[in-house]
This record gives sequence, structure tokens and C-alpha cells, in this order.
Amino acid sequence: MIRRKGAAGELPVSLEEKIEALVLLSQDHEENIRDTAFHTLQTCGAQDMQQVLANPATSPAILDFVSIHLAPQRQDLTEALLQNPQLPEDIRGSLKSLHVAPASGPKTELPAAPAPIEPVAGEAGDKKRETLLQKINSMTPSEKIKTALTGNMEERFVLIRDSNKLVSRAVLGSPKITDQEIESFAAMKNVTEEVLRLISMNRKFMKSYVVALQLINNPRTPIDVGLPLLHRLNDRDLKNITQNKNVAETLRGMALKMIKQKAEANKPKLPGKH
Repeated sequence: MIRRKGAAGELPVSLEEKIEALVLLSQDHEENIRDTAFHTLQTCGAQDMQQVLANPATSPAILDFVSIHLAPQRQDLTEALLQNPQLPEDIRGSLKSLHVAPASGPKTELPAAPAPIEPVAGEAGDKKRETLLQKINSMTPSEKIKTALTGNMEERFVLIRDSNKLVSRAVLGSPKITDQEIESFAAMKNVTEEVLRLISMNRKFMKSYVVALQLINNPRTPIDVGLPLLHRLNDRDLKNITQNKNVAETLRGMALKMIKQKAEANKPKLPGKH
């Protein structure tokens, strides 16, 4: 009952708490709650949303959610976000690219094209991939974000490498994304460090042992992300890490130290002298 009222925006709380609750419920496990909360956010008054988004005390989670899911369709929210001095600079830069110039004015400069990806084998596959890349490269930033959230798997594999950080964040926030995709993203060496860091910060993604293992073996993964994950590895994978020259020396050294500590702990203890 409380969650339903919260999703409808009917809880007797402050405006800031109401928006925060709606953002949380927009990611609820129940579809009805999730859809209702998101609709409430979409139809929330411009003045109320602008008041919360421009407030330096607003939670970063709210700023992040609105930047990806709402701002591309509402320029008023983009402007409110840009007024917030606490907005991260990477998001600020991405949001500025969402402003579309009038038809008579100069065309808004698009972010750099995604990094090159491996071609699909065969002439037909090459043409299909080229067509997809052409289609995505011709999109505006807001169109890319929408495609990242609602598109298919092949489109997500291209967009996860986009230079606009809001686009790659939207890919990871897509309700259609699969566990297998996350495993592949965690192993990619041509995504940004931020993508790998965002994966490591998502509790749902990190329930997978394979994702943790892929992150550790990925030379692009920041060391501060990889080190805590070593404790999750079994003995065989931990040993493999010590022999993987692509992994940072710091990680290899820590893996070797952990193996020695385990070996020492498993040594039979001699009976004490009496």
C-alpha cells in the first residue's frame, strides 16, 4: 500500500523526499509500481522538478537518473540540472550536448563516434554492421540514449562504447540488458574505465562470479576496483591471475600473496611441546 501511494506521488512527505521515492520506485522489481512511479515523474510539474534538480543538496542518484531517463526529452530539466553546482562535470558536458539548436541555426556538434568494433565475419555481416554504425552515428545524443534504453542487443554493443557518458550509462540502465551482455561488457578492452566501474558498483551485476572474474582479468579495470574482487576468486582462478601478464602487477602480486597465505593457513599444525 505504501509503495503504491509512493509511486502515485501521494505520500505526505517533502517535495525532495517525494522525488527521491519516485526515483527509487521507478526501479522497483514490480512492473506496476515501476511504471506508475516513472509516469508520475514524467508528469511531475516543471517548477517542482526544477526546484529539486537545481538544489546542491539533491542526491547524486536522483541527478544521475533524471539525466539519463528524463532530461533527453525535457530541455527544462536539462537546464535545471546544469544550474546545480554539484552536478558531476562528465554529466554536465554530456547534458550540454543534448541542447538542439534551432533549424535555422548551426547544428549542434555531436560527440565523437564510438570506438571501432570487431567486424562480423562475411560480406553480408560487414554490410549489416556498417549500416548499423552509420545509423547510430547519425543519431543525436538524445536519440542514442533512447536507443540505449529501448534498443536491441546489437545496438547496445555499439552504444556501450560511445564517448558520451550518458549513453553508456543508459545502456547499463536498460531494462532489456541480459546477464550475458554484462559479462561481455566486463571483458571489453575498448570501453571506458567508467563503464567498468559502474558495473562493479551495481549489486545486481556483481552477484555473478563470471562478471567479477572478467573485471579482474580486464587490463582496463581500475586497480581500486579489481583488488577487492580478488577475495571472491576460487584457488584455480586466483592462480591464473598470477600468470596473466595483461593484469596489473599490483593485482598479480596481491593474488600471489593470498595464495601463500592460504597455503600457510592450511599447513598441518605440529602438536605443542609439553
